Amino acid sequence: MFQRIVTFFEKRSFGVCTYLAERLNMSTSKIRLFFIYSSFLAVGFPIVFYMMAGLVLDIRHYIKRIRLHIWDL
Repeated sequence: MFQRIVTFFEKRSFGVCTYLAERLNMSTSKIRLFFIYSSFLAVGFPIVFYMMAGLVLDIRHYIKRIRLHIWDL
């Protein structure tokens, strides 16, 4: 049951922590722990940041995909 939950979130998450970890050359688990701990301390502000960053990354991915299709003519 727990593995199904983990798999669900890994497939459907935005990839914000992975993106930040690659850009900062850090471990993904450290970034995730930072978001978890700071969410408790900052009363949910990092969750809002995570959702906004996920939205921006999703839009960037969508735009890059459209650009590739335009030049494939």
